[in-house]
Amino acid sequence: MNVLLTLTYLSAVRGYTWPSPQLDALETVRFNQEGFNAGGLAALIQPCTAYIFGGPNTGRSDAADWIRTAYHDMATYNKSDGTGGMDASIRFIEEQERPENAGNGFDNTVIAMNSQINRYVSIADSLALAAIVAIENCGGPEIAFRGGRSDAGEPNAPGVPLPEQSLETHIAAFARQGFTPTEMIGLVACGHTFGGVQHDAFPDIVGELDDPTSIDDVAHFDSTFVTFDNAIATEYISGTTRSPLIVGANDTTNSDKQIFSSDGNTTILSFATSAEVYTSTCADLFARMLDTVPAGVELTEVITPLPIKPSSVEFVMNQDTMELSGQVRLWNTTEDPSLIVQLQWSDHLGETHTTGPLGFLGTSSSTGGKYSAVWYTFNSSSIHLDPAAGVRSLSFLINGVLEDQNGLGFAVQDAFMISSTSCQIENPPSGRIDVAVRNGVNVTRLYLEEMTTDNVGRPIVVELDITPPASPVAANPAYTVWSMNLTDPNALYGIGAQIGGVNYSTTDQHRFVEFEVC
Repeated sequence: MNVLLTLTYLSAVRGYTWPSPQLDALETVRFNQEGFNAGGLAALIQPCTAYIFGGPNTGRSDAADWIRTAYHDMATYNKSDGTGGMDASIRFIEEQERPENAGNGFDNTVIAMNSQINRYVSIADSLALAAIVAIENCGGPEIAFRGGRSDAGEPNAPGVPLPEQSLETHIAAFARQGFTPTEMIGLVACGHTFGGVQHDAFPDIVGELDDPTSIDDVAHFDSTFVTFDNAIATEYISGTTRSPLIVGANDTTNSDKQIFSSDGNTTILSFATSAEVYTSTCADLFARMLDTVPAGVELTEVITPLPIKPSSVEFVMNQDTMELSGQVRLWNTTEDPSLIVQLQWSDHLGETHTTGPLGFLGTSSSTGGKYSAVWYTFNSSSIHLDPAAGVRSLSFLINGVLEDQNGLGFAVQDAFMISSTSCQIENPPSGRIDVAVRNGVNVTRLYLEEMTTDNVGRPIVVELDITPPASPVAANPAYTVWSMNLTDPNALYGIGAQIGGVNYSTTDQHRFVEFEVC
């Protein structure tokens, strides 16, 4: 009963309608953080002391690098002309070589995000998501996330003031970014709950420490430098701080000291007095920081998890049989052996079909364990369909209760799909991809989609048109085969089509070396 109540409640606050390729991809990275089908980001910061580019006891952490990278990327923003902001310009060597961006944490972060980037998740989105995952999984609050950031094609202007610069310079820099002096105090205090200052990057601020627990010579901002908490404030107020930007030997570079004291310590005292005030302030400021984007970029609404989400839905035409496979995630639900999940589908002939109980796959979690989800599978070995009837939409029965996006169903397209007749020639390596196209559907263009990057590293899709067959080749009475020969064994292809002026893409991708021998 509790499971069904949870699902019903979440349906009422659904953030978007499935399918939405961009939102599906962003929601996946945002909420599939640990466990089954995890996106991999959270694993890189577990435990929060983890630093994947060095061994133990370096004094560094990926979490701190990810948060610093997000701020320094955003800090180029100029509210007067709308330039700069969260646009991944920090990846350019010209920006990384500036004194304000000393250290290799920025390049390390961009490298770590490579596995998250695709046609729907930009580099800038991945940097924002990295900061959120780090904050949430290391004790911090839940951060509202919007997607849709664009990636810069060139470096932006400098943005972060240096520690030795004046308070007035810091205030002016944060004002240019869109933050008041009070918000400047908050953003610095929130960001500096993680990490510290490294000797190699700032030798005039931090000397060699000769500390076996910090072999990279990192002087930390507070005593809990891999955990989100208000220790940065309590230690400052109590006089026990050892932050190199507050009690450093050279008072000229004690930038946090001059920032925190700039309003007579009013704001930092409120953080020290109330962890709740600190946490809520940080949640708001981090979200605003990540949403600071160049003029003309329109972010999505705040992305919330779908209560019922199909995943990896794939059709394959196997001679006279259409095979359907995929998974479904039930959000905010824990493993329950008594839970019965079934798949329903509506076909083109007006009939509805129901499977037996789906197989349990595993559990996942998100936001530092705040949320959990369970996964079930429907696979091609058990779901064989009549191609003429096909599938229009999916829905699910959870202990007999229908979940169908409030009557919309989960729409799928079966107008085109990979055919099992696709094959490869081993020597010399080449292949043929066969695509089954439903007869009677107005496919004005069919093409392969190759995922690659442009000359500045931005993800792009290259489209390769498939020529319509000169003479129809029947896959079965309901479908015709379109084919294309391939020669690159490493290229990964999706399939796209234009139908009635609308472009569609499959979620499955293929290399011809995975096909059977011709």
